Amino acid sequence: MLDDGVGPAAYDEIVAAYDIPDNVTLLDVGCMALDMLSYVDRCDLILTVDAVDGTGDAPGTVYRFEPEAMARHSGPEASLHDLKLVDLFDAASLMGYEAEGYCLGMQVGNPLPEQFCVGLTPACADALPLLVETVVAELSRRGFPLRKKS
Repeated sequence: MLDDGVGPAAYDEIVAAYDIPDNVTLLDVGCMALDMLSYVDRCDLILTVDAVDGTGDAPGTVYRFEPEAMARHSGPEASLHDLKLVDLFDAASLMGYEAEGYCLGMQVGNPLPEQFCVGLTPACADALPLLVETVVAELSRRGFPLRKKS
C-alpha cells in the first residue's frame, strides 16, 4: 500500500530488468517473518529492501544500513514492519545460523495515510530507479553481479 510497497516495487523492477544468476535468490516476502529463518541457513548474504520512516529526510531518500545500525527501537533505522532484520538475525544466531545482513531502505512520504491505495507516491516513484541501482550495485560489490536483460 502506497510507499510501504517500495520493497516489492524494487523487486518487480529488478526482475523485469535484470538476469538473475543462479547463486542469487530474490524473494518478495511482503512482511518479514520468522519463517525466513530457513533462508538465513542457506545464505551468505541477505540484503533486504524496505520502507523506512522517521529519518527527517525528504521522501524518496535512499539509505544503506549496516547490521549494527539496525537498532531494536523505532526511528530512522526501523522498518515499518514489526519484525526487523535484526530480529531475524538474532533468532538465526540462536539457532547457529550465520549470514551477513544489510538493509537498503527508502524514506516514505506517507507512513500513516488517511486513505489507502496501491502505488508509490510521486517522490518515492521518482526515486525508485535510484533504489534499484543501489540494490544492483550492492549485490555487485558483494560478488553477485546482475546483468541487464538485452
